[in-house]
Amino acid sequence: MQEQPTVQTRNFSIIAHIDHGKSTLADRLIQHAGLVEKRDFREQILDDMDIERERGITIKSNTVSLPYTAADGQRFELNLIDTPGHVDFTYEVSRALASCEGVLLLTDAAQGVEAQTLAHLYSALEHDLEIVPVINKIDLPAADIDAVREQIERDLGLDPDEAVLCSAKTGEGVEDIIAAIIERIPAPPQKEDEPLSALVFDARYDPFRGTVISFRMVTGALERKQTIRFMSNKAAYAVEEIGRFRIKREPATRLRAGDVGYLLAGIKTVSDVSIGDTITLDDYPAQKPLAGFREIKPVVFSSIYPIANDDYPSLVDALEKYKLNDAALVYQKDSSAALGQGFRCGFLGLLHVEIVQERLEREFNQSIIMTMPSVRYRFDLKNGERVVVDNPANFPDPMQIESSEEPYIRTTILIPERYMGAVMQLCLDRRGDNSSFSYPAPGRIEINIDLPLAEVIFDFYDRLKSVTQGYGSFDYELVGYRRSDLIKLDILVNGVPVDALATMVHRDRARGRALRICERLKEEIPRQMFKIAIQGAIGSTIVARTNISPFRKDVTAKCYGGDISRKRKLLEKQKKGKRRMKMVGQVQIPQSAFVTILKTDRE
Repeated sequence: MQEQPTVQTRNFSIIAHIDHGKSTLADRLIQHAGLVEKRDFREQILDDMDIERERGITIKSNTVSLPYTAADGQRFELNLIDTPGHVDFTYEVSRALASCEGVLLLTDAAQGVEAQTLAHLYSALEHDLEIVPVINKIDLPAADIDAVREQIERDLGLDPDEAVLCSAKTGEGVEDIIAAIIERIPAPPQKEDEPLSALVFDARYDPFRGTVISFRMVTGALERKQTIRFMSNKAAYAVEEIGRFRIKREPATRLRAGDVGYLLAGIKTVSDVSIGDTITLDDYPAQKPLAGFREIKPVVFSSIYPIANDDYPSLVDALEKYKLNDAALVYQKDSSAALGQGFRCGFLGLLHVEIVQERLEREFNQSIIMTMPSVRYRFDLKNGERVVVDNPANFPDPMQIESSEEPYIRTTILIPERYMGAVMQLCLDRRGDNSSFSYPAPGRIEINIDLPLAEVIFDFYDRLKSVTQGYGSFDYELVGYRRSDLIKLDILVNGVPVDALATMVHRDRARGRALRICERLKEEIPRQMFKIAIQGAIGSTIVARTNISPFRKDVTAKCYGGDISRKRKLLEKQKKGKRRMKMVGQVQIPQSAFVTILKTDRE
């Protein structure tokens, strides 16, 4: 029988609805382990991106190893994998869960069980993990612990008596949480005598050291100087450094089965690493790769173009490095008459679109433009063919379309009862149907309603937060495609279609969308010496129009009195000149106009 190691390992994750205190609890656990001096400590210490700190949300899962010594002298290595709570980043959560044996399921003592709490619980059950319920924010005046215990039993099906009470803000109950982790989350199986197999669950690019790989050891052991092999592409590398995450990277001489750590092996080309790959030893390989992660299916599509065409090679490089750290982004080459060479990208939601745009600009110094987000539509043609379209440029000939379908989602919206009227109005405005209601707790209502995904990706979440004063929570799942009357809306400037502004919309929404875009363009396009017409068109039918009036020189200023026909002749000559100008004049749309139009109307 194998000897019990001197240090025992526990791998766990914290999962919860957004804003229920995951990052704050992680801060308290890190402080308790003494990893950071008091003077160096800062809130949200695991959220190391500026954008995470500004928005107060977690975007990337982060890992930290917490050393802990029990009262009896037994030493433990507690590997915490912090996860995001927002619905757009559930893929990060699923990857983190694959590296754990158990989770802390956090619930807010004031708000109770919410939509993402349930979604994350189901993910944890799929991975067959031990679940430790934790009731956080017990220090709040509005905390109702008994009601939350009742919800934990009724909605989550967990034992409410096992729930650990804590306040991540004050640090109360942190010792109880650590005790629960040690007692209730099982240790990883010890399989050191088997061939090495380790699961890559994240990676990031370091300009000085190459690719830094985060992985979970499943079987075997790994030491420095050994030669590893990636099972997907058979690429082999000599290991330069291995270690654990203690806020910063801390080198180690050996990692064994069950450990979570990082490795550096001078991997310069980003394409050599893929998330979900299996690492094994080159001279003693594992028989078969570990089960990776489910393929990510993007739901929102948009094109990215560099502002200056000369920046295209650097955008290619930036996207390759970015993809390493965000496996959910998919992209392929694209080109546009107005914007030049770029990429068509797939995202998991509109927050994901915003985050990708901001991170490319900040971390990789890219100046980019993104086109109107769209979803993937299906068209059945009269010749029996079915086509899937996510780019307005590929919209089929309207004469050939037999029927069209768009993706629908089933949303779960949890709100205080007093906001029901405003939320139902918002859903009906977005073509919602099939609504049902339930009352999970006194004063709270759960609305289940089917909505077209295209109506949600723009500003639905912002509007929901606005009408519920921040109390509304929202979760969704795709439920398939339904018949819909879809058209392609073209925007014409001076009679010329602008391909980057074309969009696919439901026929009932076309005129409103066209009017908004025309008004936005009117504000952004500079005036010319001739009148510019901005139009929204469905095929050859103009559904919206606005004009930019021209600069007009006073050509009659030099005429003092005299015959009126002299003035008329000068005005007629000016009119002819403007007409000729309009025929040959080209309107340059400034880049700021594209950016402004993509900021949807949030008022």
